[in-house]
Amino acid sequence: MSDATLDDRGRLTLPKEMRERYGDRYHIVEIHDAIKLIPVADDPLDTLRDEFSGVEKTAEELRDEAREAALDEAGR
Repeated sequence: MSDATLDDRGRLTLPKEMRERYGDRYHIVEIHDAIKLIPVADDPLDTLRDEFSGVEKTAEELRDEAREAALDEAGR
């Protein structure tokens, strides 16, 4: 973990090692009393293709499973 400080214009500078590892673009997500930076790939579709290359289910099957899991977690 490392610390970062906003400058007088509200800009945050990430350490070079982090920029080299994660890139220059991020989604900012608010989580309760914190924020999370999520790296955005240069080509998000390539990233998705790589992530799901070994998946043999259809998008519809994955969506149905996710819906069922969400309903179960919500206490259906």
